[in-house]
Amino acid sequence: MLMSLDHRPSVSAAIRAAMLECDSHRKVMAARKVARDWRLGRLAFEFDVTMPDQPGRPDVPELLPPGRMPKRGKAGSERGRIALWHALAHIEFVAIDLALDMAGRFGAEMGEPFVSDFLAVAADEAMHFALLDRHLHALGSHYGAHPAHAGLWTAAHDTRHDVAARLAVVPMVLEARALDVTPATVERVRAQGDESGARILERILDDEIRHVRCGANHFADVAKRLDLVTADLWKSLVSRYFRGTLKPPFNDSARLAAGLSRDLYAGVA
Repeated sequence: MLMSLDHRPSVSAAIRAAMLECDSHRKVMAARKVARDWRLGRLAFEFDVTMPDQPGRPDVPELLPPGRMPKRGKAGSERGRIALWHALAHIEFVAIDLALDMAGRFGAEMGEPFVSDFLAVAADEAMHFALLDRHLHALGSHYGAHPAHAGLWTAAHDTRHDVAARLAVVPMVLEARALDVTPATVERVRAQGDESGARILERILDDEIRHVRCGANHFADVAKRLDLVTADLWKSLVSRYFRGTLKPPFNDSARLAAGLSRDLYAGVA
């Protein structure tokens, strides 16, 4: 790991090392360690290495294009329940690297508070993955037992050159979508008698509101720096970089708590 002039490792080198970790459990520990070391002042605010184009991935799960993903099975069946939890675990696993890359790729430009915020997000995502993987084990399965969606890193790759585009798409679209769909998933899981699973999802939802708010706040700062209207800039970037459509229903109360007003996304949906 490269050392800075004050003999502390650079934060960028620590982030890069965590991103390149392939083993899922070691990546969890590495992400949490980077966040902890940064918080305790053990890493220098220096960016002397670049972020990888692709993060490290374990040999399994097999990553498939969306059109080749197998059906999850009948809702409420054992197969369907395990497929749901596996899909959620994969989302959180990729989210670790999305947050790490945000801090490592754009931290020099955005400053120390930005790095602090997104390393804290990375630690949260690592904790989420660990909770979901443990729940999978309780159901008799594990992360990697089923194929997973290959497209989740696409948004990071497409916006690798522009922090405003990355903030517009990842926290303010992709993570915000979780605010819309998670409450119904909680209800369905609870109706199946899985109270521990429902509590995990409620905890994740609370954290994701903070994550979206973090992204929205930093996006507003970028828009102000560029002397642009926040909503206009966001809509322009989403139309250019988001490979999908924003579809209702929206969880307006959770989105508002996260700093996304109805007026912001009403014209895009």
